[in-house]
Amino acid sequence: MAKVEHHAGELFPRVGFIVTNLTLPSRAVVRLYNKRGTAEVAAATITEGKQTVRMTRLSCHRFRSNEVRLRLSVIAYNLGNLWQRLVLPGRIDGWSLTSLKQRLVKTGGRLIKHARYYWLPLAEGHLTRRLVGAMLGRIAALPSPAG
Repeated sequence: MAKVEHHAGELFPRVGFIVTNLTLPSRAVVRLYNKRGTAEVAAATITEGKQTVRMTRLSCHRFRSNEVRLRLSVIAYNLGNLWQRLVLPGRIDGWSLTSLKQRLVKTGGRLIKHARYYWLPLAEGHLTRRLVGAMLGRIAALPSPAG
């Protein structure tokens, strides 16, 4: 089956071929394969989740413990994804979750308590006062949930 797509602003049509053993009408086959395009995006998401938050590391001996560990990994992934989409300033919003974890979250520091305040000197890295200020400003600008 040949698939020809005409896109606005392009001189020539895009021609593609679908080889299948499905017995559906041609329009149904094209619709099915067009929906399949999101599967590759989902596969990349799963791979990033495996590498960044170790979603597949289920080494506990009990099923319930592994379930809790998997749920915590999914929560960590979702928080990182929200952070990436809503909070990060423009200069680092293209970083992967792995880069965010290694450069921003895993930043070493030491908490020092003075008489009236706490001081947190951080190891040298990508986490600067300006970057933290920009992220906090974006968090403050997010709409608060209704209720």
